Amino acid sequence: MEYTKKNDLKLWYKAPAEKWEEALPLGNGRLGAMVFGGTKAEKIQLNEDTLWSGEPGENSNKQANLTLDKVRELVFTGKYAEAEQLIESKMVGVDSEAYQPLGDLHIEHLVEGDVTDYRRELDLQTSVALTEYKINGVTYRREAFISHPDQVLAIRVKSYGQECSPISLRIHLDSLHPHEKNEGKDKSLILRGQSPISVKNPGEILYDDSRGLRFQIHIQGKTNKGEISISDDALEISGDNEVMLLLTAKTNFTKFNEAPDPDLSSIEKQCQNIITHANLLDYEELKHRHLTDYQSLFHRVSLSLDNEQDYEKLPTNERLEIYKTKRDDIALEALYFQYGRYLLISSSRPGTQAANLQGIWNPFIQPPWNSDYTTNINTEMNYWPAEVCNLTECHEPLFDLIEDLSITGKKTAKELYGARGFAVHHNVDLWRMSTPTSGQASWAFWPMAGVWLASHLWEHYLFTLDNKFLEEKAYPLMKDAAQFCLDWLIEGPEGYLVTNPSTSPENKFLTYDGQPTAVSYASTMDMTLMRELFQNCLQASKQLTSEEDFHEEVMDALECLVPFKINKNGRLQEWIEDFAEYEPGHRHVSHLYGLYPGNQINSKQTPNLVEAARNSLTYRLENGGGHTGWSCAWLINLFARLHDSKNAHDYLQTLLARSTHPNLFDDHPPFQIDGNFGGTAGIAEMLVQSHLGEIELLPALPPAWKNGRVSGLKARGGFEVTIEWADGQLTLAEITSTKQTDVKVSYRNQQIKIENKEGTFLTTNSIKVDRNSKIKVSLA
Repeated sequence: MEYTKKNDLKLWYKAPAEKWEEALPLGNGRLGAMVFGGTKAEKIQLNEDTLWSGEPGENSNKQANLTLDKVRELVFTGKYAEAEQLIESKMVGVDSEAYQPLGDLHIEHLVEGDVTDYRRELDLQTSVALTEYKINGVTYRREAFISHPDQVLAIRVKSYGQECSPISLRIHLDSLHPHEKNEGKDKSLILRGQSPISVKNPGEILYDDSRGLRFQIHIQGKTNKGEISISDDALEISGDNEVMLLLTAKTNFTKFNEAPDPDLSSIEKQCQNIITHANLLDYEELKHRHLTDYQSLFHRVSLSLDNEQDYEKLPTNERLEIYKTKRDDIALEALYFQYGRYLLISSSRPGTQAANLQGIWNPFIQPPWNSDYTTNINTEMNYWPAEVCNLTECHEPLFDLIEDLSITGKKTAKELYGARGFAVHHNVDLWRMSTPTSGQASWAFWPMAGVWLASHLWEHYLFTLDNKFLEEKAYPLMKDAAQFCLDWLIEGPEGYLVTNPSTSPENKFLTYDGQPTAVSYASTMDMTLMRELFQNCLQASKQLTSEEDFHEEVMDALECLVPFKINKNGRLQEWIEDFAEYEPGHRHVSHLYGLYPGNQINSKQTPNLVEAARNSLTYRLENGGGHTGWSCAWLINLFARLHDSKNAHDYLQTLLARSTHPNLFDDHPPFQIDGNFGGTAGIAEMLVQSHLGEIELLPALPPAWKNGRVSGLKARGGFEVTIEWADGQLTLAEITSTKQTDVKVSYRNQQIKIENKEGTFLTTNSIKVDRNSKIKVSLA
C-alpha cells in the first residue's frame, strides 16, 4: 500500500501572489507575515498580535439592569417584538475594537533580465516559505520563516550558479498607520508608528497623539562580504551572493486592563535585544532552532491517504480548480487537514494572544467584523482541533483569554444583570470587552459566551487528565461561569428554570403574528450550554475538594432546567415554542450544540434526540444552510457525530471546493480562519471519537478514503491513537496511554481483538492501560 509522502505537504505555485488571499502565511503566534513571492519586487505584509485599535476601559450600559425586569415581563407575556425593541434601545452597547495591520516589508531585487523557472511554496513540515527563480542563468532563492525561539522573521536571499552574480537589494518598510522611519543601531532600519484610537464607524479612522498603542518594526541586514548602508529611509545591501535579513516588531501593550507603556524607549530596547541575540547566529543555526521548535508540534500527527490520482505535480491553485469539479483529490484533503494544524501552530502559542477571527493575519485597518473574537461560535471553532490534533499547548492562549474575561465579565455580570460570576457576550477584543455590542439583539444580546468558552477548559482536562490544571485554572473559571448562570436563570411559566431574555445566536423566528424576532426565553442553545456546564462542574467537583453549598445549588438548578423539545415535525426545537423559522436555511445551527461540540445528544443515551437533530439538520440544509465557510465546517463535525460518512465527506468537499481561497484560507466569504480549523477538526472527528467514554475507531470513514493511516491523534483520557485501514476496513490500531486508566475501544459495533502485555483476547469491555503502555487493536 502506498501513502501520500510527508514531503508532499507543500502549497506551491508557478507565479507570485496577485492578491492577499494568494499570499502564503507565516507565523509564530505573535508575529504574522503574508509572503507574496515577488521576484524583483517582493512584498511581505506583517502583523503583531497585540496591535489593536482602542485602549483599556469597558463601556457598560448602565440602563441594562434597570430595563431587565421589564424585558422579562414582556417576554413572559408573549410580547417578543416589544421586548426585542426595548433591548435594542436600552440594553445593547458599543462595538469592539479592531485587530490592526502592522506594516509591509518591501524587498527590491536590483537586477536586469527576464525571470524564468519561477516557483514559490510553503512547506508545512518546516514552516518555511520559498521563492525561487532564474535571471540570466543565475538561480535566486529566497527563504523566509518566523522563529518562535528567536522571535524574528528571518529571510535569506542566495544566488546559485556557475556565474553567480552578487545580490543587490533595496529594503524598505511601510505602514498604513501614521509613522516615521529612522536609522537604528548597527545600520538597522526602524519604523515607528501608532494605532488608531477608534475605527468603530465605517470609513472613520481616528488617531490621537496622546492615546492609542504605539509600535516599532526593526530590520537589519547581515552579509559576509557585502556592503550595507541606509539611504532615503531604505536599507541597501550589495556585493555578496548571500544576504540574511532579520525583522522583529513590538507594541507598547502591557495588559488588557492597563494603560500602554508610556516609555516608548522600552519598545526599542526589546526589539534591539531580539535582533542582537538573533544576529549572533547564522542563518542555518536560526533555521535549525526554528525547525526543532516547530516540528516538535507539527510532526506529532501524520495523515496519509492512498490517492489514485497524481495531482501533487500540479500547483496548489490548479489542484483546487480541478477539485471544484472532480473532487477526487483526497491528498488535497489530507493537505488541508495538516494546513489547519499548521495555521493553529502559527497563530496560537503559549504566551501569545489567542487566534482571532483571521488567526493572526490581517491587512486592513477596518477588517471584516473587526477581526475580533466572535464568541458565539467562531472563536471556539478555532480551537476545536487543538486537543484531538495533538496541539494542546496551542490551546493555552484561549485559556488566558478566558481568565482575562473572567475579570471584565464579572463587572459586566454585576452592572448589567446584578449577577455573580462572569458574563461575556458575542464580541471580544484585545481589551477583553465582555459587554453587548451595538446592533440587533439577534447577535448583540447573547450573554452565554463565557459558558461556551468554559467548555474548552473541561475538554482540555478530559484529554489530558491534568488535575493541577483542573484545580488551579479550569474549575475556578467554570465555577464563575456557572454562578452567572445560576443568577441569570429565573422560573418560567411552566415551572422550569429558564433564561430570559434569550436568543439563539444570530437567528430569528416568526412570532404568531408574523414578525421576525430573535428574543424569547430558554433557547435550546442557552439551556444546552448551561446543562453541560453544570454537569461538568459536578464531575469536576468529584476530583477536587467539594464545596457543598455550590454543589447543591448546581444540582438543584440542573434538575429544573428546560429539557430538549422535539416539535410536531420531528425536529429538535430551537426555541421554547415551536415557532416558524424566519430563515429556515440559517447558517447557525446553535440548537444542535448538544450533538457537536457537546455530547448530550448521542445514540447511546438519547437516540430520539439524535433523530430529531438529524431531521433538523436535513431541514436546515434543504433550505440552503451551511452556505458560509465556517458553517459548512460545522456540518462536517455534526455528520461525523452522526456516523454519516457520506455527508461528512460531502461537506468537506464542499468546504474545499466552494469556500477556499487559492492559498487554502477559508472563504466565509470573506476570509475567516474558523473554517480551516473547523474543517481540520471535522477530519479528525471522522477518524476517531472519544466523547462518550470510549475510543471509536473510524466512526465516519468516507468510502473515498479506501486505504490510509493516521497517527498521533489524541483521545479523551490521555490516549494517543494510530490507525491503519485497507479497503475501508480497520487493519490495525495502536493506542498509547499517558495515564494509568481504563479504556474501551470500539469499531462499528464489531468484536475486536486486543493485544497488550498480558496477551491477546477478544473484548468489547473496558480494559486497564498502564501509563506509557500500548495496546494493539485489530478485527477479531
